[in-house]
Amino acid sequence: MRTVRRLFYRDIASSVFFVALAFLSLFYFIDFVDELNSVGKNGYTIGFALLAGVLEVPGHFYELFPIAVLIGTIFSLARMAQSSEYTILRTGGLGPGRALALLTTLGALFAVLTFVIGDYVAPISERAAVDLKALFSGGRALGRSGAWLKDRHTLADGTEQSVSVNVLRTTPEGGLEGVRIFEFDSDSRLVTRVAARHARIGSGQWVLDDAQVTHWPTGAAMDDAQPVRDERHPRLIWPSSLDAGVVAAAVLPLSTMSTVELWRYSRHLSNQEQAVSRHAIQFWKKALYPLACLVMVALALPFAYLQARAGGVSYKVFGGILLGISFVLLNNVAGHLGVLRDWTPWVVAAAPSTLYLLLSLTAFAWLVRYR
Repeated sequence: MRTVRRLFYRDIASSVFFVALAFLSLFYFIDFVDELNSVGKNGYTIGFALLAGVLEVPGHFYELFPIAVLIGTIFSLARMAQSSEYTILRTGGLGPGRALALLTTLGALFAVLTFVIGDYVAPISERAAVDLKALFSGGRALGRSGAWLKDRHTLADGTEQSVSVNVLRTTPEGGLEGVRIFEFDSDSRLVTRVAARHARIGSGQWVLDDAQVTHWPTGAAMDDAQPVRDERHPRLIWPSSLDAGVVAAAVLPLSTMSTVELWRYSRHLSNQEQAVSRHAIQFWKKALYPLACLVMVALALPFAYLQARAGGVSYKVFGGILLGISFVLLNNVAGHLGVLRDWTPWVVAAAPSTLYLLLSLTAFAWLVRYR
């Protein structure tokens, strides 16, 4: 059994990593060509374009590795079936249950590798890529309306204020530009508006530069028709519970966040009564995505039981590519539909893998019984 395990693991692993290398080479070339549009602007050279492509590689590896597992495993098993090598192994005592157990163990190892890359390597490299591009573009714009955050303040009299913060862009140094802060009282009336040119996040406070503060009258002052007051501060300390981690989660792409960071940010959004569906689905997708490697090896196993005359290796590999593409499409479509329909996040994330696992086990059972 040890010899069979060594044969399986060596052959399948080499095929999987060869397919992964081919995919990564293709995506690296595409990223590099895309970065060439920025070469020559603000000191951005070809060397930095090459580096930006390298920093994108771990993220691509995380996204593409389950598909590489499917295609590589199908190629290896189909080649064994075509050369009658797998038939000899079956004659020697490699039953369906034992073969499934061997591939499940290998799939678990692939899943661990996917988790490590996706949770520890890819977020760091993706953030470094974002910082590198921001360094030469003068910062990172956050769309037309910018990024929005919410916070709550409890005043000395025990009343609670809700706070909405808008950030238009980030600086290469990690600061914030175009910051607007809106404070509302318990009756949702605007109390204070702060507009700052630049902001830095400290421990329990924000440091605002060139801030303009507008105060609206409340309570008795509003009844007395007191005017709106404007103040200007070269530097203003604004207390806030929005730390650097929460702000980074709001202004950076989701690909720069680990599973734990997604969970924390989802909890923050839920506590602030904000829409949490998108981030909750992304958390469950990231938590369950490594298990797709187990689904892929299970999906590849039926190809070993197809007879050689049922099609050459190339046809089976082509079928594996179509299955991988369909899995990615279904995974993405399920995520978007989950956000639109407000479906249960973990069900949305688990549905594609569960469907394909049932499909693979059904095909495997039918082939073992009738073929």
